[in-house]
Amino acid sequence: MEISKALAALQPLYGKDNVEIITLDGRRVRGKVWSMKTTQALTTPSVKIECANGEIVKIPFPSIAEIKDYN
Repeated sequence: MEISKALAALQPLYGKDNVEIITLDGRRVRGKVWSMKTTQALTTPSVKIECANGEIVKIPFPSIAEIKDYN
């Protein structure tokens, strides 16, 4: 997914629970949108998702295939 499209889709979901992100390699991560880093120099923009078990998963925007909001 393009970085600008991923950012536009994730912006209204910031802080919400029950969001699922499916990556290009088929991995599914479901939880709360915790942090979005888009302005760091020399880094890939990414989103952090807090899963139900408390684990925080960092997903780079270019590896996002689909975003689903179950709210």
